Amino acid sequence: MRLVGMLGGMSWESSAEYYRLANELVRERVGGLASARLLLHSVDFAEVERLQAEGRWDEAGELLATAAAGLEAGGAELLLICTNTMHKVADAVERAVSIPLLHIGDVTAAAVRTEGLSRVGLLATAYTMEQPFLRERLAGHGLTVLVPQADDRALVHRVIYEELCLGIVSEESRQAYRQVIGKLVAAGAEGIILGCTEIELLVDQSDSAVPVFPTTRLHVEAAVSAALAAD
Repeated sequence: MRLVGMLGGMSWESSAEYYRLANELVRERVGGLASARLLLHSVDFAEVERLQAEGRWDEAGELLATAAAGLEAGGAELLLICTNTMHKVADAVERAVSIPLLHIGDVTAAAVRTEGLSRVGLLATAYTMEQPFLRERLAGHGLTVLVPQADDRALVHRVIYEELCLGIVSEESRQAYRQVIGKLVAAGAEGIILGCTEIELLVDQSDSAVPVFPTTRLHVEAAVSAALAAD
């Protein structure tokens, strides 16, 4: 089993899901007492969030690149950035290592295409919904990406940073997300990408009339498959 390096802590709430899912999937696929071989570098999210808010993405990229190099030095053979938003600096991370980076956008797009869909709604942080780094990655796989209107984007972003990243899961916010999903479906979305790792703590397939694509689970499933694959 390959050693998977995880760049986590953004937030640790979602990184805990990465850890849990990876170990559950390995146990399911291998059996017995098998668990995932993981190396986690968990950053201080307060520092990362500050760099995000101030638009200091180059510095954020340097921070994650240094962490990624440390994971490779520690023996990691495959790398995951355990957050959608910080894939904005994926190029900087890739330049810092020689091991493969499994991009969350590629994994998600493959799942959408497997279902025969091409027009999807995206729920994520404002950075991910409004900046092109993930939308263009998805578009490169032939997908048309819809995002919520401005006030709904603000709501989705606020719930992520003020609630989900702090471990707060409320029914009121779940209902609000359901309404945003409904608007995207009404606008023609054939599926909904849960494009922030914390969103899976709040909503799932039962909250949508169209297929939901949970990026955390999809990312971990792909990583476990790669880790277990024969050379």
